Amino acid sequence: MVSVLLLVGILVAVFVGYNIGGATTGPAFGPAVGADAISKTTAGVLMTVFFFVGAWTIGRRVVETLGGDLVYDPGVFTLEASVGVLFFIGVALFIGNFFGVPASTSMTAVGSIAGLALAAGELNWVVMGQIAIWWVVSPFIGFWVSLIIGRYFYSSLNRKLAMERSVGPLVRIDRSGRVPIPTPSDTTNRRELGGVAMVIVIGCLMAFSSGTSNIANAIAPLVGSGELEMNPAILIGCVAVGIGTVTIARRTLETMGNELTELPLTAAIVTATVSASLVIFLSAIGIPASFVIIATMCIIGLGWGRATRPVTVSEAVRGEESPPVSVGALTADREGEELPPIGEEEPERIPSAADLFDPATTARVVLMQNVVPMIATVGAYATFRFVPIFGL
Repeated sequence: MVSVLLLVGILVAVFVGYNIGGATTGPAFGPAVGADAISKTTAGVLMTVFFFVGAWTIGRRVVETLGGDLVYDPGVFTLEASVGVLFFIGVALFIGNFFGVPASTSMTAVGSIAGLALAAGELNWVVMGQIAIWWVVSPFIGFWVSLIIGRYFYSSLNRKLAMERSVGPLVRIDRSGRVPIPTPSDTTNRRELGGVAMVIVIGCLMAFSSGTSNIANAIAPLVGSGELEMNPAILIGCVAVGIGTVTIARRTLETMGNELTELPLTAAIVTATVSASLVIFLSAIGIPASFVIIATMCIIGLGWGRATRPVTVSEAVRGEESPPVSVGALTADREGEELPPIGEEEPERIPSAADLFDPATTARVVLMQNVVPMIATVGAYATFRFVPIFGL
């Protein structure tokens, strides 16, 4: 018979999964939604499906890291403590979602578990150090890879991938036969369909990578306590994530797809590919990746690379400024148009950093992504250290 406390723990895990869906759908499908490739509802459905695939496969490794390796004695995950950890994860993520900022679920989960382990004197500092190092290194890798692509390769990529969205729906339903068949609309060309399909596929790859890393954040404490088996825990977590993807995720989709930066198709493909590759790599080695921060830094890095294109390396070293001229965002490159060498663009063609991403929104995102995990860590430590009911 399921105890009342375990039922409470499952409900709190569902609440955490719900907020994970809200926090991670934006980075995964924000570029696709921002590029007008799919609707927010479609993004939520695709996120749910591919999140489950990632969680059921590679995600188990990260569950084992958070549910066992991060603490010396897994016995610290009593049912009461597990409920408490999940509560702080859920509350912290809800704060981020409430403000429309996709907070890092991995940092929040690790922070809550670390708070518990510190209060109990059971934190494995070696594992914590490895996780922290990758948290610092991986966003910078994503930023610099995206920056280099934006500065040196974006123009040529854009000539191959860029497209102009036609007016109206991409497909129409042909009902002339017995079975309705989706077909391209009269205004849609093959290049446009191929580009849209590509950005959606890469969004699905990001959803898969999110599942590999973030399922542990909802279920690791309960699995670590031994009260819930791995397979049913993954199923419960994924259902909860799915609910979040089609509800509260709409706010983070708006932030990542429209407010943070203007992302055409080419930019969406670059940022999604770089961030998803990093997250899958980290999950494969058992590191709970900061999925949201990596994706955000990739977006910023790509925009910064485009903004600094008019400046040569030697000019940057000498501190010389580029002409302060503003034009439209990453979309400054047009299909089939050749650009001058770096540092030789005409002033009216130079995109500024402010064109490529909104500094105020960027500052809000970065601030909240650091504040939310801190809330979870401090709250968990104080609770487990000073509230007698937990008996640590």
